[in-house]
Amino acid sequence: MLEFLFWLSALLVAYIYTGYPALTWLLAQLRDRDVKADNHYQPTASILIAAYNEADCIAATLENKLAQDYPKDRLEILVISDESDDDTDAIVERIAKNADIPIRLFRQSPRQGKTAGLNTLAPEANGEVILFSDANSEWAPDAVRKLLRNFADPTVGYVTGKMVYTQADGALMGDGCSAYMKYENWIRAQETAMGSIVGVDGGIDAMRRSLYVPLSADQLPDFVQPLKVAEQGYRVVYEPEALLKEEALDDAESEFAMRVRVSLRAIWALYDMRQLLNPFTHGLYAFQLISHKVLRYGAFIPLAVLVLVSTILADAGGFYTLAFWAQVAFYGLACVGHRRQERNQSLPAVYGVPYYFTLLNFACYKAAAAFWRGEKKVIWNPRKG
Repeated sequence: MLEFLFWLSALLVAYIYTGYPALTWLLAQLRDRDVKADNHYQPTASILIAAYNEADCIAATLENKLAQDYPKDRLEILVISDESDDDTDAIVERIAKNADIPIRLFRQSPRQGKTAGLNTLAPEANGEVILFSDANSEWAPDAVRKLLRNFADPTVGYVTGKMVYTQADGALMGDGCSAYMKYENWIRAQETAMGSIVGVDGGIDAMRRSLYVPLSADQLPDFVQPLKVAEQGYRVVYEPEALLKEEALDDAESEFAMRVRVSLRAIWALYDMRQLLNPFTHGLYAFQLISHKVLRYGAFIPLAVLVLVSTILADAGGFYTLAFWAQVAFYGLACVGHRRQERNQSLPAVYGVPYYFTLLNFACYKAAAAFWRGEKKVIWNPRKG
């Protein structure tokens, strides 16, 4: 029985992290559904930004959007202040006075969170396409143009860009985080060739305004809105040339809290959209959701079983002993990475990757436990890079 649990857990972990990516590559070769993008396609667009006490970064974010290489008469910016009590509103109004692109400020009171704010902004948008930016997101100058060219394909309903983590001091958390995003982005490229992706970066996304569906305040728009688009029969695709630069957190506590919050809301999103998990009605997309999301968020279970069973079987010799010591080494490197990160020491990939892998899976465990208790996150302080 222990041997069966060992191999079942090992095979499940292998499938989650290597088997599914390999299958996406194979299916991408077989299906190869190119997006019919057109660099000359320039629909009207509205950039939506939800902000709470973002006085430190909102000016830079707005200047970044105003500098986009896109026709000024086809672009507008809508900002909703979620009952900010700092200088956020005043800064937005000051920049709006001299901007060559319309900037409109809305205020949400009492504080209700990002999702409620986007629900307010979407009906006010005039663009054919709405784009979502975080209040601290820095886009590449051609990001809007790169995102919107994909909507020339009438089958495309939602487009996400590529997040690139930057870190001024080269702290290891950034390295581990960057490695994870490279892995995720490669999978997204394969899923796009298959048809649709199942996960996006909330700081640089775009969708057809006609497809926007108002969400409940506790739902994660970065996750649920793309699922709603896919449910309506449109493709959700990845545009690797539309870049978002975001500073990776070098504070383990902040990074962990953010990962727990995002994972919890994603698990609730999967629960809310569980009808998409039926392979008899949603076929390949259901398979992708189960493999890439449901199993990934639950990977801590087979990982924990593998540790427990390997410990019991360690004296059996052969492969079981090797597996035990391999895990001891891996999690030992993660612990070293954690200690080095706490001391603000540099973190080479040999420590950073095990550390970040362990952090992500422990965050999923905490999020799953919170989900089981019925907890939800609606309002939180924004992530600070």
